[in-house]
Amino acid sequence: MRVAVVGATGQVGTVMREILRERSFPVEEIRFFASSRSAGSTLDWNGTAVVVEDAATADFSGLDIALTSSGATSSKVLAPRMAAAGVIVIDNSSAWRMDPLVPLVVSEVNAHALRTIPKGIVANPNCTTMAAMPILKPLHVAAGLRSITVATYQAVSGAGREGVDELANQLEKSQGNDARSLTFDGSAFPLDSGVKFPATIAHNVIPMAGTLVDDGSLDTGEEKKLRDESRKILELPGLLVDATCVRVPVFTGHSLAITASFDRPLSPDEATEILEAAVGVVVCEIPMPRLAAGRDPSYVGRIRRAETVVNGLSMFISNDNLRKGAALNAVQIAEELLAIL
Repeated sequence: MRVAVVGATGQVGTVMREILRERSFPVEEIRFFASSRSAGSTLDWNGTAVVVEDAATADFSGLDIALTSSGATSSKVLAPRMAAAGVIVIDNSSAWRMDPLVPLVVSEVNAHALRTIPKGIVANPNCTTMAAMPILKPLHVAAGLRSITVATYQAVSGAGREGVDELANQLEKSQGNDARSLTFDGSAFPLDSGVKFPATIAHNVIPMAGTLVDDGSLDTGEEKKLRDESRKILELPGLLVDATCVRVPVFTGHSLAITASFDRPLSPDEATEILEAAVGVVVCEIPMPRLAAGRDPSYVGRIRRAETVVNGLSMFISNDNLRKGAALNAVQIAEELLAIL
């Protein structure tokens, strides 16, 4: 395969390059693209220095697949250009996810959607949605999913390198403060907004991941993505989804507390048995970001009955938002396409 990585110098692009190597993806030729700021620099590919090209002015002809992680605004321009050049684009941004002519794919859940790619573009879901899909799909097949109520615990890396830097800098500044002051006296550590978050994220949680959408719902973009993308991936347009997306002072790993309602009763033991056989899922006693970081599966545990909904189950999920949440799924989609191209 002749492969492009667009946004190759960024946080997700870096993990994409690592995963292509780890999984021995059959690369005949690889090209790296980024913004003009990074153009002309070099990145290693199996011991060879590859010059980074300016995506805005590049000629994409001759490529088979492009793994892109350059942001929605950039993707709206670049993805159609690449597709017109005969490249299948696997896009990690939010630009194309809800386009009815663009399949939105989680490799373990709905790879069948890749049979038709009218625009030459395949969309990668949001990292929070991604963590839940390999778990909710087999439970839906077994018992018919009716609704989910979700509270997320989203790592700062979901907001890009600026989010990581913001937490790191705030933690460094807080080192000289007495720990008890940080706990009991908010004035000891300011709650000023930063560049990426609406309040200080260090030693804090912010119940507003993303910005408010302009539709009167008072949902954030993260909450709307979780609702809309879950319906599309699971092919359940009527799925009821209530979500509160929260940013937490964790560098890597998104988590979700989910209460799900089903058409028929599903015991915790039966659900556990189903999930133990599910691809891309690991059942464990205490799923958490530090367990998931650097690993591929979605970890799920705390599976128990829920009293507030019909045929309800509650569970907790953790997943590395940079791996399966973004880069790994893009590479897995490319692997699925190998049998088609």
